[in-house]
Amino acid sequence: MLCVTLRSLVKHCVRARMEKRPKIKPEPTALDRLLEMAGYAMLAFIWIVTLYFYRKLPETIPTHFNATGTADDYGSKSSVFLLPVLGTVLFIGISILNRFPHIFNYPVKITPENALRQYTMATRMIRVLKLSVLIVFTLITWLTGHAAINQTGSIGAWLMPVVLIFFFAPLAYYIVKSFRDKKN
Repeated sequence: MLCVTLRSLVKHCVRARMEKRPKIKPEPTALDRLLEMAGYAMLAFIWIVTLYFYRKLPETIPTHFNATGTADDYGSKSSVFLLPVLGTVLFIGISILNRFPHIFNYPVKITPENALRQYTMATRMIRVLKLSVLIVFTLITWLTGHAAINQTGSIGAWLMPVVLIFFFAPLAYYIVKSFRDKKN
């Protein structure tokens, strides 16, 4: 699967290069810097939460929850490190990728006239999504720790809609804004 993803990324990069998209690096605004700082703070916080819970966890903890928030799989307490490690890898990878907005997919054709505006919106959306992923991972880690310590075996059915909002709201906002910007 990773090979397929890497292959499609390479194809896309070649296609973007053939389109001769401008290689413009948008200057981060105060909001962009705030989003980056919040991302770093949330990355530190997920590790703090994980280390805080780790010493209190029983040897077996819930490792998966169904759509209603009920635990349906259990594993070693060391599995609590999965989301912080994954969050860290994603944070670093997405941060590197965000330096190359000319290779992103866009819902509109990129021209020299709209490139800076589209790149600025896209890199900001990536920052928001990066922060959203860390917030969701931290929330899941926190709820898993509480479920394990209190032996409730549940994190609540409300989590799934919250996760969907955190991931899809920034995407929807960006796509609408991108098409509106195209018309102006």
